Amino acid sequence: MIGGWLKKVRKPKTRNRPRPERAARGKPLIDWIRWVPVIGVAMSAIVALVLIGYALDRPIKRVEVVGVFRRVTSMDVEQVVRLKLHGGFIRANLPEVQASIEALPWVDNARVQRRWPDAFVVHITEQEAVARWGESGLINSRGELFVQNERHVPSELPVITGPSGTERRVADRFFQVKAQLETAGLTLSGIRLDDRGAWEIELANGVVIRLGRREVEERIDRFLQSGVSLVTSRSAEIAYIDMRYSNGFAVGWHASHS
Repeated sequence: MIGGWLKKVRKPKTRNRPRPERAARGKPLIDWIRWVPVIGVAMSAIVALVLIGYALDRPIKRVEVVGVFRRVTSMDVEQVVRLKLHGGFIRANLPEVQASIEALPWVDNARVQRRWPDAFVVHITEQEAVARWGESGLINSRGELFVQNERHVPSELPVITGPSGTERRVADRFFQVKAQLETAGLTLSGIRLDDRGAWEIELANGVVIRLGRREVEERIDRFLQSGVSLVTSRSAEIAYIDMRYSNGFAVGWHASHS
């Protein structure tokens, strides 16, 4: 028993006993050798595509402009295309070219297409002017002021005016009143919004209708119901009709008929 006890004493426990190394944990290494042929094929395809692209990227030799032209010239369009061409047939930035064409006065929209092997085709739609804005501006069919200083303004167009920044508001009113008057057999030649917010419309026969600032819709309806027959029958005698009354209107006669 004493011998066994001595053996236990002589063999103390070691606290820092070395442990067997654990196998390293992690993802298996990529077998690059197996992927080398695949990568080589992909790189070859990319290089081939680049070379083909450069081979097809020929200089643009011809620009064809298509459309009905009254204000825009094909020469102006072709000049813009040439200035904005950075690269050849393939590398040309078509959206950039299109945006530059649409920035030209009187161009409403443009569509640019490639035509193999070395040409561009540009389809142009011109703006449609439906009214003048002041002395030299022009309003299109969407109520947009697309030209501010036109030197040759069509004199037959109706004239609409208003404070700066009210172009769309006045144009919307113009379209509304124009349609209402046409149903009554009258033609609108102008509409004005002054700095105080008062409206005034002018008919093709020269009669001015004063609407004021308030209840504009109601006053237009009242004129259509009560004033149209008078204007139609005696337009040469009437200078203006003032609708700024609650239950009626006043007539301003020309001096020779007063």
